[in-house]
Amino acid sequence: MKIGEVARRTGVAPRLVRYYEQQGLLTTDRAANGYRTYSDDDVERVSRVASMVRAGIPTRLIKVLLDMEEAQAADFPTCPRTVAEMLASELEGIEERIACLTRSRDTIRDVLARTEHAALVSEAGAR
Repeated sequence: MKIGEVARRTGVAPRLVRYYEQQGLLTTDRAANGYRTYSDDDVERVSRVASMVRAGIPTRLIKVLLDMEEAQAADFPTCPRTVAEMLASELEGIEERIACLTRSRDTIRDVLARTEHAALVSEAGAR
């Protein structure tokens, strides 16, 4: 499939799909005419990368995480000390963001629950 179809299926702009490729987060094949061609696996990967980016994970770390997942899937788990230190540092930041989001969610939920709009809390939870 072409980049426009990937963009449509993932909600990621073609420009970002090309950026992901430039960053080494995605590898694509090229047709004889030079156009990139994508598979369903590429669509899944673009969606996953976009989700991680939205979660605040920097692309340099996304690359490391994807590479490590591939190594683990191939039964070749390895983690150099420098990578482990970077992951530990990022993990601390992720935990802080999760704690902040959790507090914000709880505050919003509590405020809504105490108003005439309490039904919106159960509607949001159902999504």
